[in-house]
Amino acid sequence: MNIIYSSDSYYVVEYPAQHGYELVDKRCQRGTFFQGDVADRFAHSLRAAVAEEASEETVDEFLGSFEILLDQPLVVH
Repeated sequence: MNIIYSSDSYYVVEYPAQHGYELVDKRCQRGTFFQGDVADRFAHSLRAAVAEEASEETVDEFLGSFEILLDQPLVVH
């Protein structure tokens, strides 16, 4: 597990063994998990967004475009 992005609003965690990424909106405490080809496309898009030396607000705006997919409640155990 590797945290690859964290802001006041979002965090993105990479799970290399599962070939997946978890995206969590900290404000609404909901998230989703991308795996396989979808995870590859998500990671590529995230790298492109960050590669442009984008501000935190710009990256958060990019991650906000996935809001419709954040259907899993965040559970702390």
